[in-house]
Amino acid sequence: MHLRLGSRGSQLALWQANHIAAHLRELGHTTEILIIRTTGDRMQDPTFTVPPDMDAKGIFIKEIEEALLANTIDLAVHSLKDLPTEIDARFTLAAIPPRADARDVLLAPEWIQLHTLADGARVGTTSPRRKAQILAHRPDIQFVSIRGNIDTRLRKLAAGECDALVLAAAGVDRLGARLLAPVELDPAHPEFNRTPHMECITHADHDHLEEHPSAHEPAGSADWIRQRFDPEILCPAPGQGALAVEVNAANKEVIAAVSKLDHAPTRFAIEAERALLHGLGGGCSLPVGAYFAEGKLCATVTAPDGEQMTTCALAPRAGETAKQLGQRAAAQLIQQGARELLAELA
Repeated sequence: MHLRLGSRGSQLALWQANHIAAHLRELGHTTEILIIRTTGDRMQDPTFTVPPDMDAKGIFIKEIEEALLANTIDLAVHSLKDLPTEIDARFTLAAIPPRADARDVLLAPEWIQLHTLADGARVGTTSPRRKAQILAHRPDIQFVSIRGNIDTRLRKLAAGECDALVLAAAGVDRLGARLLAPVELDPAHPEFNRTPHMECITHADHDHLEEHPSAHEPAGSADWIRQRFDPEILCPAPGQGALAVEVNAANKEVIAAVSKLDHAPTRFAIEAERALLHGLGGGCSLPVGAYFAEGKLCATVTAPDGEQMTTCALAPRAGETAKQLGQRAAAQLIQQGARELLAELA
């Protein structure tokens, strides 16, 4: 088949679309990628507030789903954590490929980690989940709302708008050589044995930099991955690190073609995490972490100020579906007071 993929226009979104397109070509299909500008792309402003009648996640998929219905694209590639917990019945997630690193990472220009950041350090994030969980460990941390694509956020960090950034590991990793370059350290350096040692650069075009040395960032502007958070420290967002391939539910031929990319263990994990989030009210504005790995679903709900937290860790029962596991975990968190913690957001 010839398959038209719809994607947002950011470097990360295009990497994801090209990644799926490459796998489809391996299956014998031809592909093309069509860039679609979404409401969310138009609203990358720190002062933007999502209208009460629109799911914050929906702003990144509305126009793409309209293209699916209009049959101007055959499939859409999303970061799964950007999707609402319930998909419109007119669409289906035809494939959830193997998941990348689901963890969060800390990036900073100095050799620091969360526990060694200076008192009152400024951390760049807009995520209520990350803020709440960071405050549980470091109540002195101040937060700076930094929006935009990964490269934009890295440039803002380089410019000193914050002391550190917290981002999804998968997004940074997926951009690979476009943002990361291996660094050879002096043997006397305390991090010498770290492998691989990667530097995040704020320019994507290495060849351009070689041709135009003046285009280099000023000294001290390099951004580094300093810490990959253990999920017990920062529990990831439901679906983080996973991709979703969305198709018009009426397009059976495309569904059949795309479903060959589905990875059953990843789908189980994601469906359990999303069922838990849905059971707690859904939405990316909730300080909820959920991560299925090593045979159990771990989740946490944290008060906005980080002072209180409820947690659970459940293994699936015999014959239990992913949705049932997620619902059971949500019920346990609610029994422990999760709704009261979430009510503090009101």
